Amino acid sequence: MNAFDRDVLTWLVHIGSSSSLFAHSVGAIARFYFTKGVVPLAILCAIWFQPEDSQPLRRETVVATLCAALAAFVLGRLLALTLPFRLRPLYEPSVHLSFPLSDQTGNEMRLWSSFPSDHAALWMAIAVGIFLVWRWIGVLAIVHCVVFVCLPRVYLGLHYPTDVIGGAAIGAFCTWLFTRPPIRTRLAPLFLRFMEHRPAVGYMLAFLFFFELATMFEEPRLLAVSVIKYLHPGLLH
Repeated sequence: MNAFDRDVLTWLVHIGSSSSLFAHSVGAIARFYFTKGVVPLAILCAIWFQPEDSQPLRRETVVATLCAALAAFVLGRLLALTLPFRLRPLYEPSVHLSFPLSDQTGNEMRLWSSFPSDHAALWMAIAVGIFLVWRWIGVLAIVHCVVFVCLPRVYLGLHYPTDVIGGAAIGAFCTWLFTRPPIRTRLAPLFLRFMEHRPAVGYMLAFLFFFELATMFEEPRLLAVSVIKYLHPGLLH
């Protein structure tokens, strides 16, 4: 563990070490879907339905942002699988810190490498997409991602600070890339034409996609953990 990670982890853990209420509040923020992604996704919906002359460009940006968020999430998972495995600080004895609510976390996340944070990657991608359309609300979305997504996961020992910084950088880069005109103008119109000609099916699929984003694809994750447990029964013990 580098000095930066050690110092930030130590500082965050000691902030609320004497307050059980603070620890449980942070734990709730880290678990609740509403405090993580529901609000940013609702803002994207508002951008989509905003009735202005620039609506086509706004909708193209929304589509590009959603594609970027999915790409950031997948890229984060691929990097976690291909880079050297990094045990989360919660399970790392050499960290020498007592993280709050560690007895409620469980052992499932031992299977997933700590770097990079896919939470930070996905929600920073969404926040940057909002910023590209609505500057001030986008600033608030980025602050929301830092305060309600990144910092709680560091405080609870689920990630090192460099994990969330790396994830956030991946998310921001993916949104910047997907919203560039050469990519956006080739990718987004395909979805826009489908939504225009098949609105019932399009909005149904959009709702299902938003649900999976809001829940961070929790069900596929649980399925993957169940498969790993079945194939390697002693891995989590």
